[in-house]
Amino acid sequence: MRLLLAVSTAMLVAAPAFADPQAGDTVIHAGTLLDRPGQAPRRNATIVVRAGKVAEVRDGFVAAPAGARLIDLKDRYVLPGLIDSHVHLESDRAGKDGLLASFTEGVPMHAYEAAWNARKTLNAGFTTVRNLGDGSGVTLALRDAIRQGWAVGPRIVDAGMSISTTSGHMDERLGLNDDLREHAGSPENLCDGVESCRHAVRIQIGRGADVIKIATTGGVNSRIGAGLGKQMFDDEAKAIVETAHMYGKKVAVHAHGADGIALALAAGADSIEHGTLMDDADIAAFRKTGAYYVPTLSTVNGYLERIAADPNAYEPAVRAKIDWRISITGKALEKAVPAGVKIAFGTDAGVSKHGRNADEFEWLVKHGLTPMGAIQAATVNAADLLGLKDEVGSIEPGKAADLIAVAGDPLADVKVLKTVGFVMKGGEVFKQED
Repeated sequence: MRLLLAVSTAMLVAAPAFADPQAGDTVIHAGTLLDRPGQAPRRNATIVVRAGKVAEVRDGFVAAPAGARLIDLKDRYVLPGLIDSHVHLESDRAGKDGLLASFTEGVPMHAYEAAWNARKTLNAGFTTVRNLGDGSGVTLALRDAIRQGWAVGPRIVDAGMSISTTSGHMDERLGLNDDLREHAGSPENLCDGVESCRHAVRIQIGRGADVIKIATTGGVNSRIGAGLGKQMFDDEAKAIVETAHMYGKKVAVHAHGADGIALALAAGADSIEHGTLMDDADIAAFRKTGAYYVPTLSTVNGYLERIAADPNAYEPAVRAKIDWRISITGKALEKAVPAGVKIAFGTDAGVSKHGRNADEFEWLVKHGLTPMGAIQAATVNAADLLGLKDEVGSIEPGKAADLIAVAGDPLADVKVLKTVGFVMKGGEVFKQED
């Protein structure tokens, strides 16, 4: 009898203590709920939102009391707000058009454009983004304005200005004549040598950067034909990563060539962006270090659309790299997935169009991920990479009430994520279509 009483008491203690919905809560009825990507979805579930956070998740449809708001998504598939780990909100104009805009439009105009792009991104179901560099600081300000409620957009983790060596991928003076070079860009994001690179990191941290973004290789859009191989020395990369980590900041690394990927991983990078030419040694280094790979495959959509509209949209040196990038897109992911490399979702939106971030899902599935794996990359994995796994990425008590709803089953057809009909961020509804 005593044993039975003890077991019963233990069961009572272990049982979840559900609190009934209260006046002022939001009660959401979800026909299908993928609350924890990677686990099986639930049918007929209730989410209780209180003070911007998830208070309860229950099976069955719980009645909403008087004074509570009821949102009926019984005919929808509900999942966590999506996360894009690589965007550039400041603009999505590129090539010659983007270069011209950088000289004809000032910072105030770019600030409005960033806010416009942020709203498009949120409407597409992306409630959190990592903005990996802009030239003027407008996204740092936008991040804070969104936090204050002064602007509408996703939660932003911001890198400030991206760092590279002089004549590296982040040198905005590349390809300009001598008369214009002194008026373009800012030298504070360029570094050469260990002490200079440490200083460049500290400048961005002082500006309020949440994460540090660097380039260890050349870039497709760099306005010189310097290739896509390594453009930073080992000690420079190590100095950057060590300095950032000392301040508690993660480091995202733009790298295409295998040598630049190896350099960054050896230095302790937290993520590799693009990773186009990773080799077997790089894959082994990914597995050893636990760094994330952010493929950014849907950049090719932006390239193809601009070239279709204007075959001369890019300078010849850039166009040659673009044609190569299009031809090789997805090959690295096809190597990384079976090897167990951790994947986080990122689009490089800005090269592709803002508001169409979900195009990336189709590319990820085409080149090796399952639909569930692609959704994990855009939720729990991305949250972990951004250092926000206790706040976002799944629909669990205590986390931010970030969730979206679609009309179809994304596990059957990931393309349904391109049409998001309902968006909630922090308990506030920003989009609700019939």
